[in-house]
Amino acid sequence: MNNPHETQTPSAWVTRWAPLVRPGGTVLDLACGFGRHARHFAALGHTVLAVDRDAEALATLRGVERVEARLVDLEGAPWPFGPGQFSVVIVANYLYRPLLAHLIDSLDATGVLIYETFMAGNERYGKPSNPDFLLRSGELLEMVRGKLAVMAFEQGTVQTPRPAVVQRICAVRTTDPQAIPPR
Repeated sequence: MNNPHETQTPSAWVTRWAPLVRPGGTVLDLACGFGRHARHFAALGHTVLAVDRDAEALATLRGVERVEARLVDLEGAPWPFGPGQFSVVIVANYLYRPLLAHLIDSLDATGVLIYETFMAGNERYGKPSNPDFLLRSGELLEMVRGKLAVMAFEQGTVQTPRPAVVQRICAVRTTDPQAIPPR
C-alpha cells in the first residue's frame, strides 16, 4: 500500500456531508483508491460501487460488506454508468475534466455530489502540480450552476492532512429546498 492513511481515514469533508445521503442510497466512490470513503459509506449501511483503475488498491476492498469493487479505466473508456443511477457521487483527490458532466447526470432525483480535490496554487506544495489535474478558481461552482443546489463550497489553502490548495463542494439535485434534510 502506498499510503496507509488513505485506506483508513475518510476525508472530513466527505464525512461532514454523508448524512445528506438518503438511507439505503447507492454510492459511487469514483477513483476510490484504497476505498476509505467506500468503507465509510458501507459502514453507514449504504451499498457502494467503488471504482478505480488500480487493481492492487481495489483488492483491499475484497470482502468488505456492501462494497462492490470494480476495475474501471475512467479515462480510456466510455463513461460506464447510466443517468440517475446513484444517490451520491464521491470524488476525492481526482480530476479528469471530461467526466465532470457525467457525474451530475449519474445522480438520481435527490442525489448528492461530494467533491474535493486540488486546485491551482497547489503546485507550491508539491503534487499534483500539472494544471490538467488542478481545478481553476470556482470551477466546481461553475460545474453545478443551474443543475444542483450548492450546500457548501470552499476553496483555499488547508494544512491537514498536509498543506495543499483545495476546492470542495457539496451540492444536491432538488427543485425543492424543503426536501434537503437539515444539517
